[in-house]
Amino acid sequence: MASAHYISFPRVEGEASRQAHADLPEGTFERELGKEGFFGPATMMYHRHPPTGWTSWTGPLRPRAFDLTKLDAPRGTVWNAPVVLHNAAVKMRLCKLSEQMGYLARNGDGDELLFVHKGGGHFYCDYGHLEIRKGDYLVVPRSTMWRIEPASPVELLMFECSNGSIRSPDRGMIGRHALYDEAILDTPRIDDAFKAQQGEHETHVHIRRSGEISTVVYPFNPLDAVGWHGDLSVVRLNVKDIRPVSSHRYHMPPSAHTTWVGNRFVICTFVPRPFETDPAALKVPFFHNNDDYDEVIFYHEGDFMSRDNIHPGMVTWHPCGFTHGPHPKALQRMYEMPAKETSEYAVMLDTRDALQMGEGAAATEFKPYADSWRTAEKQVAPKVPRRAAAE
Repeated sequence: MASAHYISFPRVEGEASRQAHADLPEGTFERELGKEGFFGPATMMYHRHPPTGWTSWTGPLRPRAFDLTKLDAPRGTVWNAPVVLHNAAVKMRLCKLSEQMGYLARNGDGDELLFVHKGGGHFYCDYGHLEIRKGDYLVVPRSTMWRIEPASPVELLMFECSNGSIRSPDRGMIGRHALYDEAILDTPRIDDAFKAQQGEHETHVHIRRSGEISTVVYPFNPLDAVGWHGDLSVVRLNVKDIRPVSSHRYHMPPSAHTTWVGNRFVICTFVPRPFETDPAALKVPFFHNNDDYDEVIFYHEGDFMSRDNIHPGMVTWHPCGFTHGPHPKALQRMYEMPAKETSEYAVMLDTRDALQMGEGAAATEFKPYADSWRTAEKQVAPKVPRRAAAE
């Protein structure tokens, strides 16, 4: 059987830039149409009007936003935290913890990626003890037993890699030490705090498997390891330790910020980075189609420069099937920014398969979100700084 390849026939038609995301034809808005996220064949198209300049929207397919600050703490177990979005490969929850977990959690359905949105405290697991703080990622291997003792109320964004594993991304030609050096990953320690929590007290373990919860009771605390060696463990990475890839002449696609890879999904992290300094380069996310992926962003902290009326703790979801991009106010700053760098922290989930809304999304949806691109004024593309024309 012959191997399959994408058809490749690069062409230029009409008025077009020779470089994506820079030197746009005067009075135009750029839209990227692509396959496989930002990795496959792509075309840059140049329009007279913003591709998000719709006046109305009907039907189930639409941009959606959710205010997860309105969710309540789960009752009984972290596995009761409401699912926000899900498909067969990934489940996304938000869990609030104000008191220590009086039980151990264990996920038999896949690796768990925890992101500490608020608070901090102590994380205990099979492998030992870690102090956790705001902005920490914790990669928890499948079937690891764990619990959290909050020092201050904790909010966890939880991603289950259903029947799969969380891995680090292929860094390609930028090298293995880009984004974050794996030497910076922390692992739990069998320290005094871990030893102090061991004992002969009855311990309940809440095991999640096939979406159902089973409880196993031990007459002792099963987090009783005295040592271990190997290369499978919980690992911790804080967003402040991520060193983003940037280019002063080109607006990098979200894929450049990939932090973790699951089965049929990726997790990207947006952290502060310098704005592009080339006058003719776009300074805001470019319009692009959702041709192969659903795109989800959880807003963690800072000023979200491409979105209006979004605050920390909110989520936006742009399902596959339509064009999206910056809001109208951000478009007016597409070539000039008042600051030298971004000031946002956000976690993005991109899924190869369609997501469905869970109870956490249905209860917190900000329904006017699809209308937030509407404006009473005609949107005119800002004048392109003519650096390129002078060369």
